[in-house]
Amino acid sequence: MATIELTKDNFTETVTGSDMVLVDFWAGWCGPCRMFAPVYERVSRRHEDIVFGKVDTESQQELAAAFRISSIPTLMVIREGVVVYTQAGALPEQALEALIADARALDMDEVRRRIAERSPAA
Repeated sequence: MATIELTKDNFTETVTGSDMVLVDFWAGWCGPCRMFAPVYERVSRRHEDIVFGKVDTESQQELAAAFRISSIPTLMVIREGVVVYTQAGALPEQALEALIADARALDMDEVRRRIAERSPAA
């Protein structure tokens, strides 16, 4: 699957409508972002069941601010609506593949249980 542009208008719908979404926060002026883009695109073609989205932090400043993106590129993995990974920096192809394998292997019931344990009672 090719990468898709994520905006404040389609972000929530995309994330809630997909089991796993990878999000690349980037900008056109960012050298590391431009170097990471072909890696991200190649990997996206090998994982048809995952949504690979890109957020242009220049045109989507509100969305970048909502996720407190302060450094780009930043890669985020969202699984079943839960952010399970966020880190700034371009990844080599093998590391991105390993990250995807790790995200697929997560026990999401366990992840949600741990989040609930850390949350203050309502």
